[in-house]
Amino acid sequence: MSIATRKGDQGQTDLLFGCRLAKSHPRVHSLGAVDELNAALGPLRIAAARAETKEIVPQVQRWLIGLMGELATPPGDEARYAETHPERISPTNVAWLDEWVARLEAGGALNIKGWALPGEAGVMSGAYADLARVACRRAERSVIDLEGTRDGMPNSEIVRFLNRLSDVLWLLARWEEQ
Repeated sequence: MSIATRKGDQGQTDLLFGCRLAKSHPRVHSLGAVDELNAALGPLRIAAARAETKEIVPQVQRWLIGLMGELATPPGDEARYAETHPERISPTNVAWLDEWVARLEAGGALNIKGWALPGEAGVMSGAYADLARVACRRAERSVIDLEGTRDGMPNSEIVRFLNRLSDVLWLLARWEEQ
């Protein structure tokens, strides 16, 4: 089987369970934004200098794969998806990120003066964390845009998760730069 199915040549793509949508649909934009975030985390994962970053990033990437599954589930098929994928982004995931915010802040990640200027410290892992942070903010805005569609947002915890993740990524950028 080839990766080039040609099914998207007319501007549509597949969600789960055979549902097709226009590639310009807000749900597809959200999927793409989360996929970009996951890809942006790749260089940070490779370049990370700090043990905390090496612990956080792979876990977040695994959760983002599940999050994309949630976004790719057509409205009304959530129970069907849950039969094979019981894990969802939940308050537990948000609490885990909250714990990292507290740990990084207590460890000195906030020891900066004025505005943080991405890349100023000359540390690639810090710059990668800042790139991932802005990709995270774009993904967050894209998911919020689903609220205004008839499909709605599949899981309100996703916005909280992405919001908190952007905080963690900002802190990781400062942490990596130290």
